[in-house]
Amino acid sequence: MRKVTRKVQVGDLAIGGGASISVQSMTTTDTRDWQATGQQIRALAQAGCQLVRVAVPDGEAAEALERICASSPIPVAADIHFDYRLALAALDAGIAKLRINPGNIGDRERVRQVVLRAKAQSVPIRIGVNAGSLEKSILAKYGGPTAQGMVESAMEKVRQLEELDYQELVISLKASKVPLMIEAYRLMAQTTDYPLHLGVTEAGTAYSGTIRSAVGIGTLLAEGIGDTLRVSLLADPVEEVRVGYEILKGLELRTRGPVLIACPTCGRCRVDLIKLAGEVEQRLVGIQEPLQVAVMGCAVNGPGEAKEADVGIAGGDGSGLVFRKGEIVAKVPEEELVDALFREIDSLKERDR
Repeated sequence: MRKVTRKVQVGDLAIGGGASISVQSMTTTDTRDWQATGQQIRALAQAGCQLVRVAVPDGEAAEALERICASSPIPVAADIHFDYRLALAALDAGIAKLRINPGNIGDRERVRQVVLRAKAQSVPIRIGVNAGSLEKSILAKYGGPTAQGMVESAMEKVRQLEELDYQELVISLKASKVPLMIEAYRLMAQTTDYPLHLGVTEAGTAYSGTIRSAVGIGTLLAEGIGDTLRVSLLADPVEEVRVGYEILKGLELRTRGPVLIACPTCGRCRVDLIKLAGEVEQRLVGIQEPLQVAVMGCAVNGPGEAKEADVGIAGGDGSGLVFRKGEIVAKVPEEELVDALFREIDSLKERDR
């Protein structure tokens, strides 16, 4: 059962309070280049990204935010470190969410100015704690980065904002070590009812980072913990969005877009199934309907093993089968299999409209 958390409104996106788990990403462009940043945001939105974060390292980047926010099809969050004036400028530019660490943007008066401005504009704040940048006092107390130390650090920051009568908060507790990240979020879920932003920080490349993120984020989601997520990859941020949805679809928490299932093949396979499945996967990009598509290696067991798929193909020797819900609907030459599959997909999409 999913943990019930408070609802926080980020533009037109609800986080927590029973809302669907949302998928976020972060731009990799120079924020000062508002045109390139806007172009990347539109690509992310097309992939299904629901909230995008942009780095704001200086005043020029803050100035670009007004144009970025005005042209963005999804809410924009500003990532601020060290300079509270950048947070104020970002709020004036029209951002929908602010990501800060109150401990590094100045004294309490500066934090107060940021919080009061955010409150006046109904802009939520994400309190981000990272295992790699915990306060020295926390590290000394716990002998290094621990889940207890991360939660204590986060709750101290939460209390600073609560003392200013501000509770529109989202919390993240990211770590590059997956077991530490899981333990920290579990403990935080027992400590507070603020919505939680899940992520494995510095997860790695598209290959290793996907696996580590799926383990960490997927474990917590399976336990009912988490309200929004970002998969952090050293890759095109569109890939972060795709992986995020695959994690959610794997747990049947979201249904956006197709799910591709494929057998691992065996000695019966007489087609290049890796190439075939790769072609199908590429052609599925951009489809938003929640279809289950199967690519199977042989006509002997394929349709039966994938009988729950909406549509699928099974390779043969020079020819192959097209099937729906386990029922064979056509036999075509091998080189026509993918085209035949997508004719069936188009037919299903048209039927559901």
